[in-house]
This record gives sequence, C-alpha cells and structure tokens, in this order.
Amino acid sequence: MDDFIAARSQMALSLGFHIIFSCIGMVMPFFMAVAHYYWLRTDNIVYKNVTKAWSKGVAIFFATGAVSGTVLSFELGLLWPEFMKHAGPIFGMPFSLEGTAFFIEAIALGFFLYGWDRFNKWFHWFTGVIVGVSGLASGILVVAANAWMNSPAGFDFVNGQYINIDPIEAMFNDAWFSQALHMTIAAFVATGFAVAGVHAFMILKGQNVLFHTKSFKIAAIFGCVAAILQPLSGDISAKDVAIRQPAKLAAMEAHFHTEKSAPLIVGGIPDEENKKVDYAIKLPGFLSFLAHGDFESEVTGLDKIPEENQPPVAITHYAFQIMVGMGMAMMLVAVLYFIALWKKKNWLASPWLLKLFVAATPLGFIAVEAGWTVTEVGRQPWIIHNVMRTADAVTPMPGIAYSFYLFSAVYVSLALVVIFMLYRQIKMVGTLYDKPR
Repeated sequence: MDDFIAARSQMALSLGFHIIFSCIGMVMPFFMAVAHYYWLRTDNIVYKNVTKAWSKGVAIFFATGAVSGTVLSFELGLLWPEFMKHAGPIFGMPFSLEGTAFFIEAIALGFFLYGWDRFNKWFHWFTGVIVGVSGLASGILVVAANAWMNSPAGFDFVNGQYINIDPIEAMFNDAWFSQALHMTIAAFVATGFAVAGVHAFMILKGQNVLFHTKSFKIAAIFGCVAAILQPLSGDISAKDVAIRQPAKLAAMEAHFHTEKSAPLIVGGIPDEENKKVDYAIKLPGFLSFLAHGDFESEVTGLDKIPEENQPPVAITHYAFQIMVGMGMAMMLVAVLYFIALWKKKNWLASPWLLKLFVAATPLGFIAVEAGWTVTEVGRQPWIIHNVMRTADAVTPMPGIAYSFYLFSAVYVSLALVVIFMLYRQIKMVGTLYDKPR
C-alpha cells in the first residue's frame, strides 16, 4: 500500500467510524427530550426510565465521538498539510463554531446527567434539548466545511494564491444547504431505525415489553417521518450536484454519454472500458427529470469530462445504488408503520411488523456510509473541487501505511468497547431502568 492510498484509507476509516457517532449524537438527545417531556406531562414512570436509559447511551456515544472527532481534526493537518495550509484560513470558521457547539453540548449533557432532582424539572428538561440542538448545530457546521470542498467559495484563486478571503461566504457556500439538509434527515432516519430496531427485538423476546414499546414508538416515529422526507432532500441534492458537479452525477448514474432525455439507471454493472452499463434497468427520461426537472433536458455525461478529471465510476455508482436502495426499503417500512398507526391498529402488535424493523436496524447507517462514499469518491480527483487535487495535498512523510494499520486497530478496539457497553446497558434494562417509582 503506497502512502497516498494509505492516507486516503485512514481518512475514510476515521470518517466512516466517526459519522456513526455524529449521527447518534445529533439525534438521540431529541428522543431523550421527547421521552422526558412525556414523563413531565403524564407522570408515567416508564417515560422517566426510558429517558434515563437513553441518556446513558447518549453519554457513551458522546464520549466515543469526542475521541474520534479529535483524531479527525489532527488527521486533517497531519495527512493533508498542503490542503490545510491553504484551506484552513478559508473554511476555518465553521470548524471554530463547531468547537463552540461541542463545548455547549458537553456542558448541557453534564447538567442533564447530574441534574436529576437538583434542578427545576423544566430547566432540567431544557438542558436535554440544548444537548440535541448543539449536537445538531455541530453536525451542520462540519457538513458546511465539507460542502465548501465540493463548492469552494469565499476566495479568489490567482496565480496559485488564495486571496480576498471571505469566511462567511465560504461557510454559506452553494452546497451547504442541500448537503446539511440531506445529512440531517439521514441522521434521523439512521438513528431512528437503529434504535427502533433494537427495541423491536427486545419486544419480540418478551423482555420489559412496556418499557421497550414506549421507546420503540418514539424512535420509530422519528425515523419513519424522516424516511418519508428523505427523497425530497435527495431530489434537492441531485439537482444541486447536476449543476455544480456534473462529473459526480455522471459517475453516480454511470452516465457515460451526454444525451437528452437521459435514462435513470437502476442497478447494473458499469463497464468503464467500453463505456456502458450491463444488466441495468433503464427508465427513459427520468435522469433528465431528476437532474433538471424536465424529461427532455440534456444531462452531461463522462464523455464531456477530461479523463484525468473523472471520478471512479464503479465505486461511486455502487455506493449510490446502495444508498438509494436502503432509503427506499426504509421508506416502505415507514409507510407500513404509518398505515398501522392510522388504519390497522392490530398491525402494531404483529410480529411481522416488528421483524421488519429488526431487519431494518442497520439499513440507515449503511445508507449513510454509502452516501458519504458518493460524496467523497465522487469528488475525486479533487480535494477542493476544480482547485486542488487530492494527490497534491497529501503529506510527503513516509510510513503512512503503518499509521493506517495502527488506527485501524484503535478503531476496531473502540468499536468493540462501545458494542460491549451498549450490550450491557440493554441487558440490564430490567435491573437499572425498568423499575417502579
């Protein structure tokens, strides 16, 4: 493994690991706040127990996310020094604000965890809401920085120099809204389905059924509402990418030839050598409609992109297909769940519906990982779109492969610790949380 591939692999591993904790940190506090609110309004002790159980989960993920996020911040400078040398002064503002949001989140979480029976009950609830709001803001600010890499703004690039820097324009670049919206909804989908799936599994096992039923409903509603909304944000993102990054859209769809009334490709195996897609289902005109809102519009293909500027087609296409496939599966489960809530109440206690949620437990995070693969691989060979190539930004220091192996071991170890702690929390629900007043 050469150092360039090792650096990219280490960054991919770190981002892929951290994004799971980021999503949960953005969303779980809102689940916690809703359960807490229900307890304050109804005085039903089950909701208090659910709140306390979820708060411990939030604390576990917050601590692990803080570690992985800190590692990422160092990796940006150590692995990509040329990038940070020029980009740091331009897009540093969202990172600075993210640090502020992180500290607010940490303080509010401390208040919430240790504030039981010490604060006014509504102030205590409000600290939980602040945990969620600050976590959400933190995630959006980081996405704004990534969006800048896809749609650089807030500077003039003249004779190899970055001048006339405007940090505000850089932060609110053309891509930030569509990416932040899509990522935020994705976080709610992934976390909602993961949490609902765990509680559905425990209901099927017949353990602490009332506790898990209340928990399941809160998580399922959040996840299912987000799953219904996700295609709308996906449509906004697709239209934005079609304008700003036509090479990425072409790779996503394995769209080799520029044409009008371009077909939407479902599945298929890209043949990059012969510029075609085998075994695909093609829907005539639908790619034109999704990209430009018109079935007859022309969609730029890879034939209009210089070969040295084309992203890897197969990886981008497969990741995009996985993301869309997982999203559609969860949307179908969401539709069935809402039918059960409104029309078919007897479905709610049916094992088949709970088993669907159990099966869907990992789908949201698979979609998130695939989506970030599309975002990052689809931007290649650029680290700053059309400004700086990834190969020009990497550190010249040797031995990066050993760093990659070391960090891989660290992340595997962290993952095992987190899995063990969560497993113990779930197994001990009856002892620690599901108890009478």
